[in-house]
Amino acid sequence: MLPDDAAAAVPRAASASFSAYLGEHHPALLPANRSLGPVTASTDASHLAPHATTIVSLTFPGGVLMAGDRRATMGNVIASRHIEKVFPADNYSVLGIAGSAGIGLDLTRLFQVELEHYEKIEATMMSLDGKANRLAAMVRQNLPMAMQGLAVVPLFAGFDTDRHVGRLFSFDVTGGRYEEHEHHSVGSGSVFARGALKKLWNPRLDEASAVRVAVEALYDAADDDSATGGPDAVRGLWPVVYVVDGAGARRIPERELEAVAHAIIDARSSAGREA
Repeated sequence: MLPDDAAAAVPRAASASFSAYLGEHHPALLPANRSLGPVTASTDASHLAPHATTIVSLTFPGGVLMAGDRRATMGNVIASRHIEKVFPADNYSVLGIAGSAGIGLDLTRLFQVELEHYEKIEATMMSLDGKANRLAAMVRQNLPMAMQGLAVVPLFAGFDTDRHVGRLFSFDVTGGRYEEHEHHSVGSGSVFARGALKKLWNPRLDEASAVRVAVEALYDAADDDSATGGPDAVRGLWPVVYVVDGAGARRIPERELEAVAHAIIDARSSAGREA
């Protein structure tokens, strides 16, 4: 057993940051190191790749929930009706992406490996604030691509095992990190989803009620934003919904989401409202 001062002098076998390791040894593998040439006033590559749209997140007593629709668009064309935009980051956090879908998926996979790598090297889980800060740094590294129209704007949520509450964080393309309270939404339909969340959210929601609020907020977004896809009963496509609480992150089964979506559709149909 080495004394403390001698142990401190021994170099670490590996960096606790996987992305830092890639940056040193394989920089071309980092999403931020892709390049479409010099950034100019006329540079705009947003039409080259599908874009993911609306993500919503809300807290409830004992946890937090995140949900995303299934549509990706390229301009006025629906590029995919099956895309998934919400993913578990680790056992106690989830990540949703809006913006350039390909870069967002790469960022998500890198973030997942980053958290797993840190846990193996340090033999402990990164704190929720640490995860949010690390994600902010990764978003900041993508700024050159964002200036060329390939921006990624994530939404991050998790269960804080120290405070025993669900928390959520939003970001901007420069890597700014902001803790949100109660609920938040990002993406092209976010203004409509956020309006619904303001009306439907309350601090006494249970998990089932929170799921319905999230699905209804996405329904409202799809009603007014063409880039957001609503529940698709013909194809059997429902939003992707994850709940994170003291037991960890888990995905809500599609059969439950189907029942929730049909209940919302039936309630609105019976109301006979036009708008």
